[in-house]
Amino acid sequence: MKKSIKSRLVKSFMLIILITVVILEVLLINGIKNYYYKNVESILSNQIEFSTNFYSRYFSSSSLEDIIIDDIDVFWRHTAAQVQILTLDGKLLMDSLGVIKNDNMIYPDIEEALTNGKGVWIGHVAYDDEPVLAVSKPLKYQGEAIGIIRFISSLEKTNDIIKQITIFLVWMGVFVVLVSGVVSLFIANSIIKPLKEVTAVAEKLADGQFKTRSRVRVNDEIGRLSNTLNYMADEILKKEQLKNDFISSVSHELRTPLTSIKGWAITLKAGEIPDKELLNDGLDIIEKECDRLTQMVEELLDFSRFTSGRIQLEKEMFNLKKTMIIISKQLEPRAKYNGIQFIVNIDENIGGYVGDENRIKQVFINILDNAFKFTDEGGKVYLNATKKGKEYIIEIEDTGIGIPEEDLPNVTEKFYKGKNSKSHSGIGLSISDEIVKLHGGTLNIESKEGKGTKVIVSLPIEEIIV
Repeated sequence: MKKSIKSRLVKSFMLIILITVVILEVLLINGIKNYYYKNVESILSNQIEFSTNFYSRYFSSSSLEDIIIDDIDVFWRHTAAQVQILTLDGKLLMDSLGVIKNDNMIYPDIEEALTNGKGVWIGHVAYDDEPVLAVSKPLKYQGEAIGIIRFISSLEKTNDIIKQITIFLVWMGVFVVLVSGVVSLFIANSIIKPLKEVTAVAEKLADGQFKTRSRVRVNDEIGRLSNTLNYMADEILKKEQLKNDFISSVSHELRTPLTSIKGWAITLKAGEIPDKELLNDGLDIIEKECDRLTQMVEELLDFSRFTSGRIQLEKEMFNLKKTMIIISKQLEPRAKYNGIQFIVNIDENIGGYVGDENRIKQVFINILDNAFKFTDEGGKVYLNATKKGKEYIIEIEDTGIGIPEEDLPNVTEKFYKGKNSKSHSGIGLSISDEIVKLHGGTLNIESKEGKGTKVIVSLPIEEIIV
């Protein structure tokens, strides 16, 4: 059987309250008991003090036996307690209640009185069913103890009062526990209700209802959880929209080359052989569209590997400067064909780097491809490579159309496709960013619409072999 959080909370609250009440009850009852016993002890101590002083002042010249015979009531006339007179060896000489005991009566209070001048004892005696409290003190003559006076009081009435107070406190404890139990239910409900609401929202999100939102009541842990769920739902909707846009874009991108290829295939199949120049143009178009499809498929495969974490870098030592020169020479014809001035500046201190050379080429070719694609004829594209501290800084800057401000934070996100008509699948920069991160570097983009774009790639060189 599953235990709910509510039942566990209530049980925990009740356990804490019960333990607290029991501890307080025990402390209070013991405190009250000690208080009343101390009061009885104090009364008896005052009375026995008066009797010993009275004896020392007026009867110290007489023997105990004479006083007991002639002035027996002098010891108990001012007290309601039981009074006993004993010899130093514990022999009972007189008892106000008429208790006769010939054996030596060496109780703890008597021993303490002979040692410390006063003794107190709580216990049971044979002639009373209830416990008694006894206070003993020596009777002295010229500074020497000649006997023991003992005042004994039954604790029956005191215990009755303590019992009544204990019963009252116990019922008060029960009342407190019951009230606390009701309060615990309210407190548990105040915690569980928001949790149930958050759970219901989470279940709806799991069911695909991504427009569901959790209401934030209080800015506590549950409130922050609600905010997190709401943020997650927003991100899911955003990613869902990006995915749909991506699928739509890829479908469109695939349809265009396939249409061209199919058109020329139909023409060739029909047997109507055009002139050689037109035929070559058609075959060139088929070849270029096939290359374009191949590139898109490679990008999709790369994207799949990166998102599933199956990509593996084949790191080895290579000369980054030579690689950058090869990339610049590879793309220089395209720059000339598009009428773009391609300016390359590579510092002499650019040297060896440990990484996946092919993936690094893929990053910079991708970035430069975007720079050429979005720069009009007569524009400029810069490729600058420098070494700063323990990093290689490669900057690719163009004077093209730039990136709209609302698109800039998202251009490296998966599936994101800009609003510009020249944007394609929207995964090239995402893959480039992932490759750079796998090398421990960073890829940052700065852009202003209408003024151009700068992509800054930083590659750490701690692993350089000198």
